[in-house]
Amino acid sequence: MGVFVTPVTPLQQNCTTVWCTATNKAAVIDPGGSVDAILAEVERRGLTLDQIWITHGHLDHAGGAAEMQEKSGVQITGPQKADQFWIDRIVESGRMYGLPDARPFTPDRWLEDGDTVSLGQTTWEVRHCPGHTPGHVIFFNRAARFAQVGDVLFQGSVGRTDFPMSDPPALIRAIVEKLWPLGDDVTFVPGHGPISTFGQERRTNPYVSDAALQRAPIQRPASGPA
Repeated sequence: MGVFVTPVTPLQQNCTTVWCTATNKAAVIDPGGSVDAILAEVERRGLTLDQIWITHGHLDHAGGAAEMQEKSGVQITGPQKADQFWIDRIVESGRMYGLPDARPFTPDRWLEDGDTVSLGQTTWEVRHCPGHTPGHVIFFNRAARFAQVGDVLFQGSVGRTDFPMSDPPALIRAIVEKLWPLGDDVTFVPGHGPISTFGQERRTNPYVSDAALQRAPIQRPASGPA
């Protein structure tokens, strides 16, 4: 498996391109913007764009999906259907954040917990992780011990839950019940900021470390891009 990350939009969202090194087939995860730059880098590396995967429907993760599909002809997979609410609001969100070209889309395939997606000779497991948004999913490559988790978990933090249809207890449950069982050795790319491992976050994350979960929950300020 190969991977490169392209920060996109003023919110510096980690658009993540992954590929099967045996076939050079690639998937772009969360093309929130900078579509031409991402496609150019895919071509420069000698890859073939095969799919677009979406973790959730927020503007900075999904606002460029329609454009990328038009320019590449590939299918859009994900998120879970409860995020239709956010996909429908992409144009409105784009006006708020100065991204007038962002457009909604209709996924070719909605995802559910326990689904798998194939990319070349690689298989990726899907976990439905609501809380930040109701239809948020993550993508996990068990063989590579790698995950792209969108805005569920960050290095030292967790996803915001002050948005419409957010659910703070559901987010914590998703992290503890869906992410931690995958293993402390899993490296993950979050939706924003630096990479980390599940083990590091279980040791040090002030919101969801093993020690933090024994204390009263922290009331996270409603600020920040994620």
